[in-house]
Amino acid sequence: MDFTFSDEQEALRASVRGFLRDRYPIERVAGIADGDGFDRSEWRWVADQGWIGISVPEQDGGAGLSFLDEIVVVEEMGRALYPGPYLSGVILGIAAACAGSHPRLRALVSGERIATVAWAGPDGRFDVDPAPKVEYDEPNDLLTATKMFVPDLASADLLFVLGSSSDGTWLWWTDRDDPGLSWRELPTVDATRRMGEVVFDHTPAWQLAGGPRPALRDRALAALAVEAVGVGSAALDLALGHARQREQFGKAIGSFQAVSHPLAQSFMELETARSLAYWAAWAVDQVAPEAPAAAAAAKARASEAAVSACERAIQAHGGIGFTWEHPLHRFYKRALGISAFMGWPAELRARVASELLDRP
Repeated sequence: MDFTFSDEQEALRASVRGFLRDRYPIERVAGIADGDGFDRSEWRWVADQGWIGISVPEQDGGAGLSFLDEIVVVEEMGRALYPGPYLSGVILGIAAACAGSHPRLRALVSGERIATVAWAGPDGRFDVDPAPKVEYDEPNDLLTATKMFVPDLASADLLFVLGSSSDGTWLWWTDRDDPGLSWRELPTVDATRRMGEVVFDHTPAWQLAGGPRPALRDRALAALAVEAVGVGSAALDLALGHARQREQFGKAIGSFQAVSHPLAQSFMELETARSLAYWAAWAVDQVAPEAPAAAAAAKARASEAAVSACERAIQAHGGIGFTWEHPLHRFYKRALGISAFMGWPAELRARVASELLDRP
């Protein structure tokens, strides 16, 4: 068994890192976060690189590769704090469209349309998903529901709605501008990934064929884990660079144990989290039985490692690490946002325990 990335995947990693370094330096990311948000016209840049349809079958306009190839992009986007809708539009939206043979899949792959998934209920929880009220009026369903913390809502024009009916859990889809739909942005800690609230009031919607999508959560959690590793690694790199250059008492501050030991701890935590995140991504890609537990465990561990790495990096920078002008607070906020999104670590560990205890 090969536990390393292929030469093609490493080439993809280098390509993504170079693209993001050139197009989205941290100063530009900060400007987008503090300004009007992501310009959806820039989504075509990502489409032109072929990164939207990585795991989409070739007959549907994609590259026909795997989720493992997709997470290479996700990790680099975490390192760069990419402010665009890759998590919502690709990891969630494209996956939902592929599973349901959506008629607009090609438009999503080409970058002409952007999708997101409305999931959490009014209480903000993803586990307890209140059933939307569904009225059957052929050929459409009419949805009445409130969904919170919908990622990249301002950039999306197509919404997949996860909810329940009398016969199970389903996905519906609707356009953001359809009648009976209203939305607003929510104030959240991470301005590089904006969240919104959607209210459906007898909004026309179409139910996707194929039944429930239990793997959608696992896919999202695994991707968030990989992204968290990227965020934490970037913060650690900033701290290491500062520790090598900043001098005190005639020595680089990295030579002092009070600085070097916490950074070494961050490195260890991030590397173990990276291994767990890659394993979770593999389990999701292979539809392995352990995928739900692996994805939950990976996201819990990686988000904690990223938050700790950012906190230690801020401390290593001393006073300048706490300033608005320094980029570290943006990495810290992304790490906090990942930690909260789709379940805090304690919630996810409870799910892992439940998965293990329920096994025969």
